Amino acid sequence: MNKAVVVFSGGQDSTTCLIQALSEFDEVHCITFDYNQRHAEEIEVAKKVANTLGVSSHKIMDVGLLNELAISSLTRDNIAVSHELQDNGLPNTFVPGRNILFLTLAGIYAYQLGANTLITGVCETDFSGYPDCRDNFVKAMNNALVLGMDKALEIKTPLMWLNKAETWALADKFNKLDFVRENTLTCYNGLIGPGCGDCPACDLRQRGLDDYLADTGAVMAALESKTA
Repeated sequence: MNKAVVVFSGGQDSTTCLIQALSEFDEVHCITFDYNQRHAEEIEVAKKVANTLGVSSHKIMDVGLLNELAISSLTRDNIAVSHELQDNGLPNTFVPGRNILFLTLAGIYAYQLGANTLITGVCETDFSGYPDCRDNFVKAMNNALVLGMDKALEIKTPLMWLNKAETWALADKFNKLDFVRENTLTCYNGLIGPGCGDCPACDLRQRGLDDYLADTGAVMAALESKTA
């Protein structure tokens, strides 16, 4: 049986990946990580979205230890989300080690389930400047997991080379644009759908949607050329 595990946050990107995976695999299992993040509402949103879309299973994993180690505006309520970069060139929403931990644990979960595919919605084209969203990082993690577990495992990143407009187009391709638009949580301040309209995540999401709706044909064609 063709099985996949989706690293799932309930946001636009991971939900779009999940929608695509459900059309490609016999079984799709989700894993969501609770690290006492700033917008804890995302756990409940992830549960609701996964249940609505009809996944094979949905595991919520407590990784609160990450919160103890990683200082970020997403792990500390007393640090405001900033639009400015820090001295190290990274946004203060970057959670160091997050995707290292998430992909490691998701890989172990895939091993347990007998799944050979692990899917994550990271993106290098239109992203927030996080080093653990880059293609070379994912490939390095993939190699480490294969070597460390002696198991065939492929980490797929369907959004890696898509911009946000093309990600909206991908949801629309599966007739789920309105579902993603209304039910996912991308906002750093924990507001579903269009969000707060002010944080960097909301800005990126809305700009992508505006760009897609301004010329759906051209954006869909660009998506098709990238995914052909």
